[in-house]
Amino acid sequence: MNVLSAKRMLLTAVGAVAFAGSAHAIDISGAGATFPYPVYSKWADAYKQQTGVGLNYQSIGSGGGIKQIKAKTVTFGASDMPLEAKDLQQAGLVQFPMIIGGVVPVVNVKGVSGGQMVLDGATVAAIYLGEITKWNDSRIRKANPKLALPATAIAPVYRSDGSGTNFLFSNYLSSAYPKFLSTIGANTSVQWPVGIGAKGNEGVANMTAQTDGAIGYVEYAYAKQNKMAYVDLVNAAGNAVAPNAESFQAAAANADWAHAPGYHLILTNQPGAKSWPITGASFILLYSTPPDPAATATALKFFDWAYKNGGKMAADLDYVPLPDSLIKLVRATWKAEIK
Repeated sequence: MNVLSAKRMLLTAVGAVAFAGSAHAIDISGAGATFPYPVYSKWADAYKQQTGVGLNYQSIGSGGGIKQIKAKTVTFGASDMPLEAKDLQQAGLVQFPMIIGGVVPVVNVKGVSGGQMVLDGATVAAIYLGEITKWNDSRIRKANPKLALPATAIAPVYRSDGSGTNFLFSNYLSSAYPKFLSTIGANTSVQWPVGIGAKGNEGVANMTAQTDGAIGYVEYAYAKQNKMAYVDLVNAAGNAVAPNAESFQAAAANADWAHAPGYHLILTNQPGAKSWPITGASFILLYSTPPDPAATATALKFFDWAYKNGGKMAADLDYVPLPDSLIKLVRATWKAEIK
């Protein structure tokens, strides 16, 4: 089963997904974000073969993962929206990033293929506010002087369900356009003033593909593997960049993780000439004083192994491994904060 089939299964069948062979072999349990499921699954399978240690991950969404770790029903939680340091302290939790990916605008405009169109955050925000309604609007034409843009009506497609993808996209638009911040804001679920709602990355992709003049936003892996017409974006440095592993890695590398309490850092609009502006990390949550120290120690061994050995597997699934400098910080956090 490929990564896209796995994601489709998750969107239609919420519940526990066992990665180990038999139930009695499962030693680690986790729950949370659907975004990292394919890579966690691939890592777990390889780790099981090498060590005999199993892993069970419930792909139920970031909010569910936070609830389950707080209820102490799993060894670790996973969230695409990091908790703030005060919330971590109150709950007795330690948080760290595990994997990186990106959100990509995709379009269905006649004659426009992947990477041909360039937009900036303010223009995308104006589209989703209903201020820009035609593809030949002067603001779009100014950024794309060589494109023959039609007078087709723009049909914004948005995620109707709460998700980390929604959070990253709305956070990016909020940072790029003050009016979007004041009227819509950033969250896992927001009230979009215009457009067509669709459930999940698959729903947004399908609706975009079926609607002439549509623009949507999906996870990078989905855009790439479905050969969708993605849009290049102008980043914080003023450069037009394409979505790829290099630009996601650049955003993470330029982020000031060392001065982010509890690693609470949103990777949208990060500095750097090559940084992709809608990059995001998926985070792990563990107890500082674990209710089951042995299980937490086992989980940390798995995460450490993934940092050391999981880079190629992550890249094969269109994720981006953490930079070495950040992994070093995370390992220091484990030593200092987890009893």
